[in-house]
Amino acid sequence: MHFRIRKCPGCGRYTLKEICSVCGEKTKVAHPPRFSPEDPYGEYRRRLKREQLGIAGRD
Repeated sequence: MHFRIRKCPGCGRYTLKEICSVCGEKTKVAHPPRFSPEDPYGEYRRRLKREQLGIAGRD
């Protein structure tokens, strides 16, 4: 199932287009990814987020 509604990170408007017609920025999908407790890449994604934020994690 593909989500159609998209959001512009620049002006915050919602649209169905790939490019915002108001500011010209590339839009992003407005829905979060689906959650799965068996996510094989969850550990790596959380580790990357901790590194980007500068938070000491448990290693």
